[in-house]
Amino acid sequence: MGLPPALNVPGNSAEELPLLAPKDSSLAIASLITGILGWTLVPILGSVAAIITGHLAKKEIRESQGALSGNGLSTAGLIMGYIQLGSILVIAIVLIVLMLVAKNNNWLL
Repeated sequence: MGLPPALNVPGNSAEELPLLAPKDSSLAIASLITGILGWTLVPILGSVAAIITGHLAKKEIRESQGALSGNGLSTAGLIMGYIQLGSILVIAIVLIVLMLVAKNNNWLL
């Protein structure tokens, strides 16, 4: 005697589960928004917030094992934050140097 034919009963195989698209990380979105705010309304505070939320978003995305996306959003927020803080620092240094040079040359009255 032979074995009975196999029944095709729906099971919990991985092939039958629908693939869900990963959601964007809310921290990555916050990094992008605060990066934009750092260039427009609140330069220093927005830039610092963009850098902090950007690094937190990258960590959250890395640890989510594919459940979250938004790496590009967090990278854009980080870039905007670092560039804004760097430009503020350069401008501050230039202003301090100009004030010191002007003081030594008696340009100011």
